[in-house]
Amino acid sequence: MQADIGVYGLGTMGGALSLNLAEKGFRVAVSNREADWIAPFVAGAGPLAERIVPREGLEAFIAALTPPRVVLFMIPSGTPLDEMIAQVTPLLSPGDTIIDAGNADFNDTERRARALAEKSLHFVGLGISGGEEGARHGPSMMFGGSAESWDRLRPMAEAIAARYRGDPCVAHLGPGGAGHFVKTVHNGIEYADMQMIAEIYGLLRDGAGWEAGRIGALFSGWNAGPLRSFLIEVTAAVLKARDAGTGAPVVDAIRDRAAQKGTGRWTMIEALKLGQAPSTIAAAVDARVWSSQHAARTAVAGAIPAGARDVAIPASPALEEGLRAARILAHLQGFELLRAASGAFGWALDLPRIAEIWRAGCIIRSALLDELAEALRAVPEGAPLLLGPGLDVTLARTVPALRAVVGAGVAGGWPVPALAAALAWYDSMRQARGSANLIQAQRDFFGHHGFERIDAPGPHHGPWTAKD
Repeated sequence: MQADIGVYGLGTMGGALSLNLAEKGFRVAVSNREADWIAPFVAGAGPLAERIVPREGLEAFIAALTPPRVVLFMIPSGTPLDEMIAQVTPLLSPGDTIIDAGNADFNDTERRARALAEKSLHFVGLGISGGEEGARHGPSMMFGGSAESWDRLRPMAEAIAARYRGDPCVAHLGPGGAGHFVKTVHNGIEYADMQMIAEIYGLLRDGAGWEAGRIGALFSGWNAGPLRSFLIEVTAAVLKARDAGTGAPVVDAIRDRAAQKGTGRWTMIEALKLGQAPSTIAAAVDARVWSSQHAARTAVAGAIPAGARDVAIPASPALEEGLRAARILAHLQGFELLRAASGAFGWALDLPRIAEIWRAGCIIRSALLDELAEALRAVPEGAPLLLGPGLDVTLARTVPALRAVVGAGVAGGWPVPALAAALAWYDSMRQARGSANLIQAQRDFFGHHGFERIDAPGPHHGPWTAKD
């Protein structure tokens, strides 16, 4: 039996995606570096096993595919993928397609696409979001590759994608690394969203003395309103969960040391290269780094007491409104980064469509994305996204609450780095005249760098001297 697609890598995501493909009627060849994983996977596939073609070894795996072949790798996208591409390329023919469905540095994707194009092979960087559940029943997918590869794979991609009111949550975003770049920024927004939610939790836990279950109930209520999202839903469930052994909240037994796999850091690296500063994402990455410095924090806490509970934490409506404002601002920073990348790399990214394919299947799916898609479609060409119709009105109403939340955190000594970064960006962008004129004067004073004047063209220098 010849297969429509081959999936190599039967870990959590690869296995789930293989079953999704089989369930949608496609014949799927599967293989894995550890061959002893293959038989148990097929045995566990149940009725779907009749559409699964198990193969050990690369040659047998590739031979099981119907030409022109499509090979999807769900393995680490660094050196392991480069090594696998080197092994599989001699077995392929012109017109065949390799898909990297893992999280990848888009620069690597660009390099691989160029190298394989010289061999008349297509390379697709496919960003997939939604975790195991999404891969199995419908992820959000960000497709980067040639128009020819999209035309061929679109029916398959749309069949397995999540759907939002019937609309498949997948789109061809551009050539080369476009899909992986958008997935990276998606993950950066995810970092910011999670961090801001955690900051609200921290304020209520430490500043107001609330028990985890009570905070979870509050988040459950919020999930029925404008904050409705997968991450708010998850947060509520996590906070209400009890440990079977102790009866105490499970979250209270978890060490506050957050891991990261690099996508948040990649977002910031590329943002700085493009002259962008998504401060909420940067704050979230910083916070994860600080969380890993547990020994240092413990030592400092022993000498310098943390914040006190004598500062009033805003009531629920203000917390909800403040978080809503911050989430809008974090998403807008992410979309500004996507717009900058689109111009720099000639991708012509469709920002409203990106918001739409994130509405189901992915980790940051939320009610906000409908609002964003509508605003992004209406914003004038080249205008700041903060001026998106409707968003500007919502922000004008909700930012005062964000200001109150950040003020309470600062006054009480409780850290709110991402919430504060969102507010600082909003306030900075409202200032037609900032304070960088002084910085330019300082630079000219000590480095003779020159500055621009508001009343005359060309470079200028100040009248100061060293003895000033």
